[in-house]
Amino acid sequence: MTEDKKPIGHGGHPGGHPMGDKTIKEVYRDIKDSPDGKAHAHQYMVNKANQLRLVFWETTAGCNLTCAHCRRLDVAQTLMKDDLTFEQSCKMIDGLLEVGKPILVLSGGEPLYRPDIFDIAKYAVSKGLIVALATNGTLVDAGMARKIVDSGIQRVSISLDGIGETHDFLRRLPGSYDMAIRGMKELQKLGMPVQINCTIAKHNVHQVKEIYQNAIDLGAVALHIFMLVPVGCGVTIAEDQMLDPQVYENVLSWFYEVGKEKKIETKATCAPHYFRIMRQKAKEEGIQITPQTHGMSAMTKGCLAGSAICFISHKGQVFPCGYLPVEAGNVHRDEFKKIWDYSEVFANLRNPDLLKGKCGICEYKKVCEGCRARAFYEKGGDYMEEEPYCIYEPNKIAEKNAGK
Repeated sequence: MTEDKKPIGHGGHPGGHPMGDKTIKEVYRDIKDSPDGKAHAHQYMVNKANQLRLVFWETTAGCNLTCAHCRRLDVAQTLMKDDLTFEQSCKMIDGLLEVGKPILVLSGGEPLYRPDIFDIAKYAVSKGLIVALATNGTLVDAGMARKIVDSGIQRVSISLDGIGETHDFLRRLPGSYDMAIRGMKELQKLGMPVQINCTIAKHNVHQVKEIYQNAIDLGAVALHIFMLVPVGCGVTIAEDQMLDPQVYENVLSWFYEVGKEKKIETKATCAPHYFRIMRQKAKEEGIQITPQTHGMSAMTKGCLAGSAICFISHKGQVFPCGYLPVEAGNVHRDEFKKIWDYSEVFANLRNPDLLKGKCGICEYKKVCEGCRARAFYEKGGDYMEEEPYCIYEPNKIAEKNAGK
């Protein structure tokens, strides 16, 4: 990376984007009742300036759990010696501000393992960032909940990968479900919005309806479902736990239908097919996709790795997302802005015309793009190859087959 190069894949500093540094919720609030809402939503989705909107930071690789589906292979039950120090963490946060004002998600491992996690959160908040916390919830008691709230963190996500023993099975800790629920309730007592994250795989796919209703009953503000990505520990359980592509399709179709109930905010993550399914179903229903009809789903698309989000490891490595192990740079070596602007990896991911296989000729490629991490796993390390867990047949292939 050199300073004399022009930024790859975007037209200048993201701060010049018409939507500025507003979060998706802020933009949605501003445009949802506007007669031009559809156009603004499309503009926000396209994100031509590649505005950085979300950063997931692995504050430590240390964790009190050893989950079967963890993206890490080297899970440690202690803090890691190569975690960024407090000073290095502050410098990294300052680097993010040179690009924009993304939401910063403090993740792990288990971020509550870090004794300085609340000092880090307070520093980021003091710099004007919206800070969220991603935790397994088992370490949250009344005292910990108070510290989380007092640090300025604005939302907490807690992972619940099923109901009761189904969750405990994947988390490899009996009682972890009840511990997570306890933590969630302590946070809610203090007014903290809590969302539930759930990785869907064979072990819990039979519970999806219960998981959805449970999130509503627990008073969660959102339910985000994640489709299993075979990375890290997930590789070792992939053969046993990866959903059949048709089941994958069925789950996302069901999720689209319950999303219309608007009982809770819903979001499909690591599931880019959802945005193709959403458009197919909207067409069948004879409705346009707007903020009024589809909420914030009208303002985003499938794979955002390297174009709107990135992941920073506990060692300072910068990746497109937490599941795609292709390094774009390291904040110890390079300024974050240089990595975001000039990385070849990010440039590739920002250009859907580089997609291969059926993804490359799919009419939905600009709103889906397929999961680049699953392509990496299944296609020998080529993250631009076609998504291996998609059943959709693009029109060009269908037309060719019809002509045989």
